[in-house]
Amino acid sequence: MKISILGCGWLGLPLGQSLLEKGYVVRGSTTRAEKLSDLRAIGIEPLWLQLTPEPKGIGWDYLLDTEVLIINVPPRLEKAGAGYHVAQMRHLKSLVETSTVQKIIYVSSTSVYGDLNREVSEQEVTIPSEAAAPALVEAEQLVQQLGRPWLVLRCGGLMGYERIPAKYVAGKKDIATGEVPVNYVHRDDVIGVIEAFLQNTSIWNEVYNVVAPLHPTRREVYISSGRKFGYEAPTFVSSASPNDFKIISSQKLTTHLGYSFKYSNPLDFYYGQ
Repeated sequence: MKISILGCGWLGLPLGQSLLEKGYVVRGSTTRAEKLSDLRAIGIEPLWLQLTPEPKGIGWDYLLDTEVLIINVPPRLEKAGAGYHVAQMRHLKSLVETSTVQKIIYVSSTSVYGDLNREVSEQEVTIPSEAAAPALVEAEQLVQQLGRPWLVLRCGGLMGYERIPAKYVAGKKDIATGEVPVNYVHRDDVIGVIEAFLQNTSIWNEVYNVVAPLHPTRREVYISSGRKFGYEAPTFVSSASPNDFKIISSQKLTTHLGYSFKYSNPLDFYYGQ
């Protein structure tokens, strides 16, 4: 099976490597020409392609001559503006419509959910007006309109390896959100979920949350991950009023796919510098 990954970055590159090890033919794109050699070195057929938001680069037809297209394009909504990612996806949709792509996986985000102070599941956000990030849901819908089997994977905060939670708060003072539960997922589990879906296409055409089933507090995660690597512990203060939060349910994923998380508890995530 040929699989193309649009966006071989922090997630896409190790995903491609894992797929290669399982016997797939993998084509992958990068927006940085200096990374082409990295992809080639591990066996990914590399292409320099960009969505700015218009398609740039040579080789789009080659990338889209594939059985499965995995779209892993960071939306960067705050930096580029909400409309930018939607424009990217509209241009990509036009390319896919005239291609031989058979199936599509879109890597989305749990940032579509607002802080509702309770557990939330996929059916609570199905249209842009219900979302905290409407542009992401609009992008999801563009994928669903292509008339091919599709998956939308709403991933929690991607952690693991050099992405260590404590690194981002080392030495910070008076953090008021220490009791907020986290919605993290380890990179290895996102890769594992994608590979499991490739083996079970009968449960596609659905939106799935991909989040570790357990939700310790930020305080617990910051302190635990910092202790392992010697980061200066942050300090915490009690908020005058309870902080808003959300707990993202991954029950649909585990029920439909039967996936067992390698790292079900963010306190047990594997990190490495």
